[in-house]
Amino acid sequence: MSAPSSPSEAYAEFVKGIWKENPVFVGVLGMCPMLAVTNSAVNALAMASATLFVLLGSSVLVSALRTVIPKQVRITTYIIIIATFVTVADMTLAAAVPAVHKELGAFISLIVVNCLILGRQEAFASKNTLWMAFVDALGMGLGFGFALFCLGASREVLGMGSIFGVSLFGPNYEPWVIMILPPGGFIMLGLIMVVFNWAKFRKGAA
Repeated sequence: MSAPSSPSEAYAEFVKGIWKENPVFVGVLGMCPMLAVTNSAVNALAMASATLFVLLGSSVLVSALRTVIPKQVRITTYIIIIATFVTVADMTLAAAVPAVHKELGAFISLIVVNCLILGRQEAFASKNTLWMAFVDALGMGLGFGFALFCLGASREVLGMGSIFGVSLFGPNYEPWVIMILPPGGFIMLGLIMVVFNWAKFRKGAA
């Protein structure tokens, strides 16, 4: 496939990941971390930041090496590249925010097998220029982060009555405890997906 290069095409590629082809709300990718770590806004942002870093780094490197990576071992090579950036992200979080790192637990390491990241290497980065791979990764990473934050913030507000640990409703608020438990993740994700797709449909019909 030929790599798009004009500013308008680059912008369209960037926006695609945030809205038109959002990896969570449209592609339904990365559901494991999406549901497991989004019981608070802080955890959601930490996972989103780590995923964005890994996606950007691996996409740029795969694109830069696309002409020298043998087709027979391309998937193995992509996984090694992704795992390297995941290790950097894991160690950085452990050093900078140990409490958040402990909350996220093994889900940081599981970024290696996030189908969103490996899929972008195979479907896009390995076939396009470095600049377009960067733009695509940035859009997809921000779209994934947007989805995580929406879910994490809404679950924290309803389940704990706070956002980023700051109380919103005072001591008399009765938290919806179910929202910070696994069933609450499924419920809130379903509700957000309904609203997102309704808004997308309305925008397309306008």
